[in-house]
Amino acid sequence: MSFKMAVSGAMSVALSVGALLSVNAQAAEEVNLYSARKEALIKPLLDRFTEQTGITVNLVTGNADALLKRLQSEGRNSPADLLITTDAGRLYRAREAGVTQAVVTEALTQAVPEAYREPEGHWYGLSLRARPIFYVKGKVSPEELSSYEDLADPKWLGRICIRSSGNVYNQSLVASMIAHSGSEKSEQWASGLVKNFARSPKGGDRDQIKAAAAGECDIAVANTYYYGAMLNAKGEAERQAAEKVAVFWPNQSDRGAHVNVSGAALTAHARNRDNAVKLLEFLVQPDNQSWYAEVNYEYPVRDGVAWSDLLQQWGRFKSDNLNLSQLGKNNSLAVMIMDRAGWK
Repeated sequence: MSFKMAVSGAMSVALSVGALLSVNAQAAEEVNLYSARKEALIKPLLDRFTEQTGITVNLVTGNADALLKRLQSEGRNSPADLLITTDAGRLYRAREAGVTQAVVTEALTQAVPEAYREPEGHWYGLSLRARPIFYVKGKVSPEELSSYEDLADPKWLGRICIRSSGNVYNQSLVASMIAHSGSEKSEQWASGLVKNFARSPKGGDRDQIKAAAAGECDIAVANTYYYGAMLNAKGEAERQAAEKVAVFWPNQSDRGAHVNVSGAALTAHARNRDNAVKLLEFLVQPDNQSWYAEVNYEYPVRDGVAWSDLLQQWGRFKSDNLNLSQLGKNNSLAVMIMDRAGWK
């Protein structure tokens, strides 16, 4: 073989190897996301992330509990790098299941207030969802309302709609009360609340608002983003139902209204760790916080980000600054209390 042919062959092999490495490098520029948020509510942000960074986001959406079970069953073989789910209680379960890992960066700790992130960095809140009281206009005066505790007063006998004890949002509400008032007082409150139910709990948060609008109850407890979605629904009946109720912010003279988060956690076996961290930091940037709040009627988790016009119409409020990891820690006790109170 001539020297020229040998060099040519070596260059050819080198170019082939180089091309292969280049392809592999490009393939590595990705991040795999499991999300309990619907695709329409997260995909535009993910597309923006890809445009800015060149990192492809492979999105899998599903039921929050199902995604957690999937992560557990996949174990070390899971392709997921990042988990987005709803409620601090579920984020706590993910950590307890061993499917998350801690990550602490300056960008994350500066953006996300301490109350809305796991103390060791196992998860970070991405958006806030408030769970206030809704009252029927003309039937209840806001002056009659004061706190969550007051809903156990006999004056509300047969007048309250709320979803079942199996709902994690209600479990977290009770868990927050345990953190503030202890288990004994929380159980007394739950027993009094159950006595005031207008009907056996059924349906989701929207159904509680609809029931109040239909005259089945005078008060409903629900998350504000459901209310926002109803006010902007395509169906006239849903819009009209929402317009019959108004928001009341409870506990403004003490701890503040109960809030929760949708949040994200880096998975325990993330193969694209750096890209996952980049995506997590991207989601708490001011512009993206503002977009998400505008589209999904949730509150920015980051301080200083403007609220949408609709959120501003509901008024400013004092929120509970309890570290939300407490909601997960108290979840089991909250469920037991709700069961003993007869909360179906």
